[in-house]
Amino acid sequence: MIHFVGAGPGAADLLTVRATRLLAAADVVLYPGTYLDPEVLEHVSDGAELVDTQHLSLDEITEHLVAAERDGRQAVRLGTGDMSVYSALHEQGRRLDAAGVEWDVTPGVPAYAAAAATVGCELTVPLVAQSVVLTRTRARSTPMPDGEELANFAATGATLVLHLAITRTRELMAQLEPTHGADCPVVVVSRASQPEELVLRGTVGSIADAVEQAGLRQAAVILVGRALDAAGGESYLYDAQRERRSRPSRGPSRGVSVAWPSATG
Repeated sequence: MIHFVGAGPGAADLLTVRATRLLAAADVVLYPGTYLDPEVLEHVSDGAELVDTQHLSLDEITEHLVAAERDGRQAVRLGTGDMSVYSALHEQGRRLDAAGVEWDVTPGVPAYAAAAATVGCELTVPLVAQSVVLTRTRARSTPMPDGEELANFAATGATLVLHLAITRTRELMAQLEPTHGADCPVVVVSRASQPEELVLRGTVGSIADAVEQAGLRQAAVILVGRALDAAGGESYLYDAQRERRSRPSRGPSRGVSVAWPSATG
């Protein structure tokens, strides 16, 4: 069995309990050295084989995983953030399926969530933005599918999270200015949760200067939207005037009464 494990945004203490247990039990660990805080590997046992994948192709990575399975060794393939976004899980899983190797997935803390946590903001503020778009742009990468142009997402007014886009910040902000305005808040978080973490705050009109001055080239997430600094409204779910009725607790009550939102409200 091959275990794909989301390593989170980088900090060694932001891995899940399951992830740390899998790392401790692994005989072989493949990890993305470009983005990972080395402290994450402290969860790995001393005798495990470590393979840095930053210079390997998917076929070469697959060879390591298949070889581990063939030799009866437990392997973990670490991916940054969560494996559901920009992790090449689909391609790697397809190759393992073809080789007849079983695999599973352990989720991790996504980079955008760590970035939002760093600056203490909610990306879905009532009456301002109730949707989040996770997207990227094309530079030296696979072409974007038809219809997934940034302008189409921008027109929705949703909070935008731009991955793998830091080297094109100026160009992207120029594309967003017609829909968002030059004064729209932007936050850039580089290496969220890691010792080298850097936060840049600005607007659609100013953030490119800050990014270029900082010399950021990779491992950064760009958050764009009015939700980043808007007062907004308040959630109806927690409105004091909303009708509520008590429901039985789904866990150990410890003598505490739990009030659940009304299903009819």
